[in-house]
Amino acid sequence: MLTQEVAMEIVKQTTMRLNRNINIMDDKGTIIASGNRERIDHLHVGAIEVLKTGKPLIIHEKDRHLWGDVLPGINLPINFQNVIIGVIGITGDPTELMEFGELVKMITEMMLHQVFMAEQLEWKQHMKELVFEDLLKEKINQHSIDQRLELIGMKLKPPYQVGIMDLKLNPLKKNELIQMMENVFGTQHALVGFLNVNRVFILTSALTENNIIQSMNTVIEQLIAKGFVIRIGMGSIVEKESYICHTFHEAESALLLGEVNQALTKYTDVETKALLVKLDERTKRQFQERILGNLSDKLIETLHQFFLCNLNIGECAKRMYIHRNSLIYRIKKIKETTGYNPQELNDAITLQLAIWIYQSKRKS
Repeated sequence: MLTQEVAMEIVKQTTMRLNRNINIMDDKGTIIASGNRERIDHLHVGAIEVLKTGKPLIIHEKDRHLWGDVLPGINLPINFQNVIIGVIGITGDPTELMEFGELVKMITEMMLHQVFMAEQLEWKQHMKELVFEDLLKEKINQHSIDQRLELIGMKLKPPYQVGIMDLKLNPLKKNELIQMMENVFGTQHALVGFLNVNRVFILTSALTENNIIQSMNTVIEQLIAKGFVIRIGMGSIVEKESYICHTFHEAESALLLGEVNQALTKYTDVETKALLVKLDERTKRQFQERILGNLSDKLIETLHQFFLCNLNIGECAKRMYIHRNSLIYRIKKIKETTGYNPQELNDAITLQLAIWIYQSKRKS
């Protein structure tokens, strides 16, 4: 608990405020941090006495000869959870130090408590990420998962759903982001963690689809307000823990195949695209080249926008900032070049499939 790194930070902070030399000794009486670096690793006889008695030790100038090379000052026990884990020594005239000695002790113990809490949060978060990792395995070790969930005080209940968030421009620390998301979903209803530097998983438990969508939208609003650029892919809701890996892969597909400027994409929105992805590359390439091979990039983009607008010419022209007649001309040109009419259902389906294959190649 009282590591040299933590002790050095305490010395740095207290020395800066008091302009006095501070020594911190471990539970063996060895100096592990000091304003005077030459004293590090030396045994502090006064600290050994404090550790033995559990009481403060005041050393005056006239008593120095009793304590070896120890300088005048006060030495106070450092308590953590009712156990003495070290000693803090302040060098100087004891009569001048007594008034703020207890304050230094209190600050030291508060800093140790903060370090402990941060370590606990980090440990708890690591457990959550291990649980999620286990749930994605082909064979689930239920005993291991239950043990880890018990340690973090959580129980997963159906239905389950996985969302994956892709982050850009993240202005928050990891723990702040996770805390914010857990506050929205409820700590007992969501397991949140990082897959990598820019990706976060959200495993929801015992929530309806409406609850999940509302919470996701709240998260999006809050993060955008804080300056995030985000996209979220959501898998389907499943009833068994063994299917969590499936909703995870669906969330990945939703993220990959969703529109770039769309914050939230559900797997059901891209399910047809996802089926296309499973076809072999040669088949997809042949189909796309046969349908779109003779179209320019401008006409392919026109088709894409036309389908996004549900074949509505007026809306599409407005969206593309072109005249209605220009759009009609382009649609006519597409029909002449490909032999497929974008305004007829069967032909539009064929063209749409080709567009999706074309876009998936560009993303990969």
